[in-house]
Amino acid sequence: MPASIALILASIGVISLFCQWLAWRWRMPAILFLLAGGIVAGPVTGFLQPEAVFGDLLFPVVSLAVAIILFEGSLTLRAEEIRAHGRMVRNLIPVGTVVTCLVGTLAARWILDTSWEVALLFGAISVVTGPTVIAPLLRAVRPTSTIANILRWEGIIIDPLGALLAVLVFEGILSWGQGNVFGHAVYIFLKTVLVGFLVGAGAGYLNGLALRKHWIPQYLHNAGTLTFMLGVYALSNELAHESGLLTVTVMGIWMANMKQVPIDSILEFKESLSVLLISALFIILAARVEFTAIAELGWGLVGVLACLMLIARPASIFLSAIGTSLNWREKLCLSWIAPRGIVAAAVSALFAFQLERAGYEEAGILVPLVFMLIITTVTLQSLTARPVARLLGVQEPPAHGFLILGANQVARRIAQALKKHDIPVMLTDTNWENARQARMEDLRVYFGNPVSEHAATHMDLTGIGNLLVLSPYKQLNSLATYHFLDWFGEGSVFSLAEGDQEQRARLQTAGKVQRTRGLFDGVSYAKLASLVSQGYTIKTTQLREEFSYEQFLARHNGQALVLFTIDDREHIHPIRDMEDLKPGPDWQLISLVPPQPQKEREGVSQESREASQKSS
Repeated sequence: MPASIALILASIGVISLFCQWLAWRWRMPAILFLLAGGIVAGPVTGFLQPEAVFGDLLFPVVSLAVAIILFEGSLTLRAEEIRAHGRMVRNLIPVGTVVTCLVGTLAARWILDTSWEVALLFGAISVVTGPTVIAPLLRAVRPTSTIANILRWEGIIIDPLGALLAVLVFEGILSWGQGNVFGHAVYIFLKTVLVGFLVGAGAGYLNGLALRKHWIPQYLHNAGTLTFMLGVYALSNELAHESGLLTVTVMGIWMANMKQVPIDSILEFKESLSVLLISALFIILAARVEFTAIAELGWGLVGVLACLMLIARPASIFLSAIGTSLNWREKLCLSWIAPRGIVAAAVSALFAFQLERAGYEEAGILVPLVFMLIITTVTLQSLTARPVARLLGVQEPPAHGFLILGANQVARRIAQALKKHDIPVMLTDTNWENARQARMEDLRVYFGNPVSEHAATHMDLTGIGNLLVLSPYKQLNSLATYHFLDWFGEGSVFSLAEGDQEQRARLQTAGKVQRTRGLFDGVSYAKLASLVSQGYTIKTTQLREEFSYEQFLARHNGQALVLFTIDDREHIHPIRDMEDLKPGPDWQLISLVPPQPQKEREGVSQESREASQKSS
């Protein structure tokens, strides 16, 4: 008995959620599991046949989903970020794009004997890496900060720019195919590009202005922007055939570079949307892949993939690195890591579908070719990038730094104390004033929700392997604790006591999370903030044979609160219970100590003056 359409549609959602869970659990790019799930549901079992389920709606559904993907990606492209991330990133974007596109085009043309149009489109599509596949790799590989920053920002910037290049190439192919003469083809192409840029810029400016001026209520920002973008996409296609993808890409870039436009909430809204819509899209696309089409590529497929991975990528890296300070080990590591991602899969399926309808029969080769490029690069590099980085000596040592949830006054003082000991520290807060103050104090800070997909992509945690929860936001504290327990491990997440005993009794926290609590001798955030407001300061004390831990406590009348110890091997340990603390004679204590009484301060000043007079 064949399955009903309702059951098939519900199953797509269940499969996509399961694939996302596997990706989270194994810390690998989700696209790998989504494509595998689609292949199992489609050609392997025959359960999902997209053409039979969606019929004539398949092409519009895929088109709208790709438009959402390109719009979201373009919202992350800010001009100042291109300028701010070093010469290597600025070189790699144009050089890598040209080299990869050229090698991919020639490989597809000469090895697989495709038409120039299809080969050029494949070369353009193969340019895109993307942050959704780079970020999980960086977490697993832990390369040095130099390599991590280059790869992260290459993925963020090339995502929309590579998509823009692919769209322009696609428009050029369609224009040439529709024009009987060269002049007419050029006219169609210019019309498409002109409509795309003008409508996209105008729509981006209008939507950004509406958000900035609060012409629409806050609760409609996300849904309103999404609906408006889809309307602009459809309108642009009516004005110029297939110009909509270019339009939404330009629209997103324009909004990203407008000042004072609140797009962070829109990006977070996309995360929830992507779990269902975009994840389902890739299962549907993968279900259309035919094993016979892959088999027909033969050894030519291996040759094309080898050209892109072993020729195009190293050439891009070594040419872009001319004039930079990168050594040969860093260049080799960068040459090996370039997984393809979501944009490549989405636009290849859509463009192949459209080109086949336009009469390009060879366009069907795009889908299996690009999908195999994605599967090969993601799988192979996920398995080998870590040992390669270790072999080349470009892997970070064990992460001993701290991510601090909260950028309030207490958190900032603790961060400054850790920074003095060269311990990597990053603060994160959803309060803009706290984040601004941290930046003024020259502290690294991420403004936003630390458990969001945007944080996973943009928050640089190189050298950081611990979490300190020093925030008064109880709900966010719990979410962050759950999130980073799976990320850093149970022994690396520390949080303050809740302080509200009745609430803790009513809402019993899970044992795993409860074990993270009790930091700094069990004080609550309110107690810690109160001590700081009373004049308590953070100081480092060196213990010696002649100055023991007991003498340290006696000096401060038992009122000192030890926050961290640094042992004789330079390892730092957050303190939970001071009663169990037994520091050695060569240890250092980072403590919150009470203010000195006025008489003691005067005595110390007098001793200092007498000592200086004797020395003179």
